Amino acid sequence: MFVGFGFGPIQGGLFAKEACQSGNFSRIILAEIDQRLVGAVRGNRGTYYVNVAKSDGIEVLRIDGVDVLNPAVAEDRHKLVDALAQATEIATCLPSVKFYDLEGVSNVAALIAEGLAKSIAPATIIYAAENDIRAAEQLEDAVTKKGGVVLPQKVQFLNTVIGKMSRVVDDPAEIAERRLAAIAPSLERAFLVEEFNKILVSRAGIAGFQPGIRVFIEKDDLRPFEQAKLYGHNAIHALLAFIATLKGYRKMTQLRDDKALMELGRRAFLEESGAALIKKYGALGDELFTETGYRSFAEDLLERMTNSYLADTVARAGRDIVRKLGINERIFGTMSLALDYGIEPRNIALGAAAGIAVLVRQSLQHNLPADLRVDDWRVLDLTGIEAILAWVWGRPKSRYSQRLVGRTHNAMKQLIDLVGR
Repeated sequence: MFVGFGFGPIQGGLFAKEACQSGNFSRIILAEIDQRLVGAVRGNRGTYYVNVAKSDGIEVLRIDGVDVLNPAVAEDRHKLVDALAQATEIATCLPSVKFYDLEGVSNVAALIAEGLAKSIAPATIIYAAENDIRAAEQLEDAVTKKGGVVLPQKVQFLNTVIGKMSRVVDDPAEIAERRLAAIAPSLERAFLVEEFNKILVSRAGIAGFQPGIRVFIEKDDLRPFEQAKLYGHNAIHALLAFIATLKGYRKMTQLRDDKALMELGRRAFLEESGAALIKKYGALGDELFTETGYRSFAEDLLERMTNSYLADTVARAGRDIVRKLGINERIFGTMSLALDYGIEPRNIALGAAAGIAVLVRQSLQHNLPADLRVDDWRVLDLTGIEAILAWVWGRPKSRYSQRLVGRTHNAMKQLIDLVGR
């Protein structure tokens, strides 16, 4: 039995899809608190649709036989706990790790703990699919703290590296124009996911247990690949989105015609992110951490990020800007990694400067304190940038804090030249 928490495009277009297509599960159950979504799939007799963006078009997949339960509804909650007690595979696909332990009857950690406490499954693996390097450890900690739960020995929490881009399309005009299949007929909302399916997970180490979802690639040590995603994929995606915002682009596919911006992203990928990661992990012997392997990784991602059939929006790619500018996050984390290995992060610094510029432009939206706001980001000086980053970072613990501020300030003039006055 498979149980998934959160019914978004990664759950619907990856985990539940693969569970269904594997033929290895007697039941597929999804927990979702959006009652409109729950009702729409139930009204369609447990069938939903996923649009897959390929390089040459869109394929519509039909997924059948799914039970969707709302844990905020008492009857559904009881059914969900019973399912969790039988589940051999569970996947959490939530907006962030913060959603593991929110108060209320829909508390994910409490539900998993209650189900596992009654477990009759021979073994259970739990995929944590939130975009966090230690998601599995945080979920396990949250679950074990619920009433001092002692987890059965045959339970394992697994981290994941999900480089699959996706979006929810809720504009009726776009759904109609692009002929997307709605999740269910009564809902004006569509899942759109890219075709890419090379998903990395921690190796399941329960003796005698074989996962029902068998397309995932297991790794004994996932951390190098998590860092490649954060400091490669995520960093360059954010860099491109921040600069694209300043240039007035709406869709990521528009970047294909901006040769200068695409080349900037390529240099940041190869000469800074890639160069540092290869120095750090080259001794592993994995092809990714070679010049040839990382170049292939970078070129593939640049192509996919701007896929016209995925039509990712600049706003989506650049959202949650305060988190993304964190001291150890994708932009400044990559700059710090480069500095660790004697590499000057000039191109990533442009992404940092662009992120600050967008934050200032959207100061009300992101609750930037009034004394840090300016009418035009182009007038920001070193002191202003330092003050904004002090607010974003809180209490920075990086030995590179001052150097990161300085690199960001130095990049501002080049950014102005790049995006125009």
